Amino acid sequence: MTVYDELVARGLIAQVTDEDEIKELVNTGKAVFYIGFDPTADSLHVGHFMALCLMKRLQMAGNKPIALIGGGTAMIGDPSGRSDMRQMMTPETIQHNCDCFKKQMSKFIDFSEGKAMMVNNADWLMDLNYIDVLREVGAHFSVNRMLTAECYKQRMEKGLSFLEFNYMIMQSYDFYALFQKYGCNMQFGGDDQWSNMLGGTELIRRKLGKDAYAMTITLLLNSEGKKMGKTQSGAVWLDPAKTSPFDFYQYWRNVADADVLKCIRMLTFLPLEEIDKMDQWEGAQLNAAKEILAFELTKMVHGEEEAQKAQTAAKALFSSGNAADMPSVTLQAEDFTDGKIDILGLLVKSSLASSRSEARRAVEQGGVSVDGEKVADIKTFYEPDDFSQGVVLKKGKKNFRKILKG
Repeated sequence: MTVYDELVARGLIAQVTDEDEIKELVNTGKAVFYIGFDPTADSLHVGHFMALCLMKRLQMAGNKPIALIGGGTAMIGDPSGRSDMRQMMTPETIQHNCDCFKKQMSKFIDFSEGKAMMVNNADWLMDLNYIDVLREVGAHFSVNRMLTAECYKQRMEKGLSFLEFNYMIMQSYDFYALFQKYGCNMQFGGDDQWSNMLGGTELIRRKLGKDAYAMTITLLLNSEGKKMGKTQSGAVWLDPAKTSPFDFYQYWRNVADADVLKCIRMLTFLPLEEIDKMDQWEGAQLNAAKEILAFELTKMVHGEEEAQKAQTAAKALFSSGNAADMPSVTLQAEDFTDGKIDILGLLVKSSLASSRSEARRAVEQGGVSVDGEKVADIKTFYEPDDFSQGVVLKKGKKNFRKILKG
């Protein structure tokens, strides 16, 4: 099976331009491709996972990835999938987020000399002259055609700022700049980015001629992949300080039955032959598949030792209702008011609820227990000595914390 055929078999390719040329480049290791990441937070999340795994997979086949950090486009904001305009970020915040991204990406991609690159589009976008942009870039874009793009259509009724309207032009210019600077001949992106990506391909061909080598590929379900990064309690981050290895493991352990094999195909590096055998699995076997998925992805992000600890803790937790290695929270004196902390405060402190109102709903819906006993009263409180041996706080069926006294 060729490299390209494997991408298709794993469900990663949705649509392409110039398929024969793309196959030739990818299969012979001659693709110099980029994927963009806008630094809107100081950590990547699981919605970025598909792109990172694809970059790793193609690099292993001899192709050269370029991780493009959108330090420049982040100053504008991508309107795709948004109902309102993104909050403006300072240049200092953007740079901090870029630095965090590089550290996390290095776990997936080999950035040693000649193997891969990380570049920031602020390096060329911030120096552009407005009149030059209008004359040299804007002249190649039809406003009528731009307004048919899905990322703009869904915003027209609620209002689309001129600032955001420029995002497609800026992203298209990225491909043009990368083509000229680094010989980038291919771009990957989510299906929600298709119009922006075609704009880049068209810009290269208009400015440099039809023979200019520039292709586009979109990733199947990348928009769905972005949704993977969100849960009821917030994002699932790759930074262990934001999402512990145990919680990361549990997130993948709890994927829906209908999604587990799809995730294993797209995100793990297990052989397809091995995955195909799982197609017939059902019932308890699907739980085994979820454990495989959770272990493989946790190992990729946090290392094998942390993955093993998370798996051991999860198994112990569900077999005995307790586990030494489950995520723990240590309460300090300042966490108690008049020597007490109520159940709502405990849920917020343990990060099992993002607010007291969310904690209240969880209690009122009967989804909270302490050491196996359901908590029905939102006014239930605890004193420091209650935590001297540690207690297990549970929210829902599969979210646990061990609460300790400092």
